[in-house]
Amino acid sequence: MRLGIFLKLIGESVRFAIQVLTTNLLRTTLSLLGVTIGIMLITLVFTLVDSLEKNVKDSLDFLGSNVVTVDKFPFGTGPDPNYPWWKYFRRPNNNYGEYEFLNANLKSAAAVTIVGRSSTTIKKGSSSLSGTDLWGITYQYKDVYEVAVDRGRYFTQQEIEGGRTVAVIGDEVAKQLFPGGDAIGQDIKVKGFKVRVIGVMEREGESFIGTPSSDDRVFIPYKMFTKLYYIGRVFGINPSVAVKGFEDDIGLVELQNEMEGMIRKARGLRPKDETNFALNRPEAIADALGGIFDVLGIAGWVIGGFAILVGGFGIMNIMFVSVQERTKLIGIQKSLGAKNYFILFQFLFESIFLCLFGGIAGILIVYLLTFIPIPLDVALSSKNVILGVVVSSTIGLVSGIIPSAKAARLDPVEAMRAG
Repeated sequence: MRLGIFLKLIGESVRFAIQVLTTNLLRTTLSLLGVTIGIMLITLVFTLVDSLEKNVKDSLDFLGSNVVTVDKFPFGTGPDPNYPWWKYFRRPNNNYGEYEFLNANLKSAAAVTIVGRSSTTIKKGSSSLSGTDLWGITYQYKDVYEVAVDRGRYFTQQEIEGGRTVAVIGDEVAKQLFPGGDAIGQDIKVKGFKVRVIGVMEREGESFIGTPSSDDRVFIPYKMFTKLYYIGRVFGINPSVAVKGFEDDIGLVELQNEMEGMIRKARGLRPKDETNFALNRPEAIADALGGIFDVLGIAGWVIGGFAILVGGFGIMNIMFVSVQERTKLIGIQKSLGAKNYFILFQFLFESIFLCLFGGIAGILIVYLLTFIPIPLDVALSSKNVILGVVVSSTIGLVSGIIPSAKAARLDPVEAMRAG
């Protein structure tokens, strides 16, 4: 098909589509309503699902990416009544010696850290902040997890190794203990120890699912943390060992295999001994949630599909009426030499453009709905806009093929007589 003829078909199809819309406004609006509602529902559901998934995954950023953690309990066990929690609970805690062994010997790791966590009261003069998350970390913590320091600085290697009484605090801690003042260089009290503040982290704000943020956190060197708390083999605080892998799944599988062998060796386990630890990847939580989002997406297709089905029949009805009203014109076009494909594509493009009008209206409604203030950061992505356009065009193609074929097969003489 030559470009000139194609452009002529497009122009005539758009003209006839606009004519149908303006001439029979009420009938066309009611017929297009199904397509508009269907595209709106599909686009809206996928927009909400994508936004919800993004908000949830952003809330889980504190778990890190490409990270393997050494824990007592495996992730993803579910509500199993036969779950042997007592066996996992009796497993030994991680210890600093195992961390040093992994840090010195792992070849597939980008970084290794050990983290001790507890909740305590932080004091500054007469002010105090109870329930503050106190974390003891190593220097490589910043390489495993993101640490965004807004003011001041991060720990030096010497401060970490020496267990110095210094701290990097969260934004909310700084605001509560130093209202209107600069926390850098000031002293706070942690379980009776005077600790110098060397850095304040960037504010993260409250996450969508309420996961903890660094705003209410105080970081201190791990060796100082061990002076404040008992790190027991079974009882006491169980520190977390986290290992950062490289940016590919193959590397992470290799890392897990290497970690398993190293930890078994560090714990003196013989080949026949049962493994007394679990290696977990935080991505497992996101993957489990991904299954829920997939189900929501399917629900969106089902709900929107019914509306689109009704809209498709409405468009088909419009096209049959349009063919009947322009039967004489079809006969004249054919008598002047118009080919069957010209007539076919003329009506087919008209059907597609009618559905596009309905689809664009649905997408526009979704775009306006994103401005409604809700406790969720919602944004209409270009992917979902393209999805709406493609689906509406497909409905136009399917709905218009039978009326267009009927118009193309009309006999020119009978068509002019019928007209």
